[in-house]
Amino acid sequence: MIDRRTFTKAAGLGAAATALVLGAPPNAPAASAAGPRRPGRRRAPVIPDTAPGTHTAFTRMRRVRAGVLDVGYAEAGPEHGPVVICLHGWPYDIHSFVDVAPLLADAGYRVIVPYLRGHGTTSFLSPATVRNAQQSAVAADVIALMDALDIHEAVLAGFDWGSRTAGVIAALWPERVRALVPVGGYLVTDVAAQQHPLPPKAEHTWWYQYYFATERGRAAMEDRRNRHDLCRLVWEEASPTWKFDDATFERTAAAFDNPDYAAIVVHNYRWRLGLADGERRYDRYERRLAARPAITAATITLDPALDPFLPTTDGTAYRKYFTGPYEHRVLPGTGHDAPQEAPTAFAQAVVDADHL
Repeated sequence: MIDRRTFTKAAGLGAAATALVLGAPPNAPAASAAGPRRPGRRRAPVIPDTAPGTHTAFTRMRRVRAGVLDVGYAEAGPEHGPVVICLHGWPYDIHSFVDVAPLLADAGYRVIVPYLRGHGTTSFLSPATVRNAQQSAVAADVIALMDALDIHEAVLAGFDWGSRTAGVIAALWPERVRALVPVGGYLVTDVAAQQHPLPPKAEHTWWYQYYFATERGRAAMEDRRNRHDLCRLVWEEASPTWKFDDATFERTAAAFDNPDYAAIVVHNYRWRLGLADGERRYDRYERRLAARPAITAATITLDPALDPFLPTTDGTAYRKYFTGPYEHRVLPGTGHDAPQEAPTAFAQAVVDADHL
């Protein structure tokens, strides 16, 4: 989920960040490290408070051919509004943004929420295409989607795989990013750094990553029942106080039945550990990303206080990678699935980033 190098650097900063959240109401953002506002920017609108689970479905589902994919996506808001693209992670899907999307739509944004490759209704156009989930391939999918929808620039917001994807796009194609909201900060993967072990407790948290490195783990992901139960277990561990019901999980679990799901998930985690090759056509992008390029887009980084994969930080571990207008916020009472657990705070961060 997060880059292990970032995890290691952040591990000692939990105490400092805890001070930011004491006394804050549940799901309210705690802000720090505010940067200067861009000249001429107006104040952002205030997002009305919305309880998690208020919405259960998207009203507009669409498809478009983009690059090597036929992309399934949800859309909300005015057709000609400024665009926000919301990117989900694993083991999640577009429903992580089912409450966020209408909040942003009501604020005047055109909201696009795509299923990533291997998820939901997104499918490969050719059976011959490599089922590759390296970071630059997933990012290129989003650029292809923007091109197919004639979107020149967008606010990008995401968590987990989606956070990494948004950051990769901001690093490689900065002209396409209006503003950025990544949960967990700078998550660009450095495969070489991944070879260094973490402290045992941190390694334990990543059990499924190592499971997927085995053929036993691949077989589990290919079996529908094992896949379903494994993903639910990750939900429970990653969001320890989120009392989601069966219906909430099952809405997302339907996206795991994509025929390419197991191959994409397994390749993603094996590639990050240096156990699977990427495609040569992405080598030039990976070389640039290995240099840890700075991100110039206006950015608000979010750290969920209860995310076991990411010790809550004050943002200093990755602050140097964001060179544009910047803020960092901690989300109290929130686990890994930040947009679904704290939709108001997440949506507010998106509009605030757009107005930095």
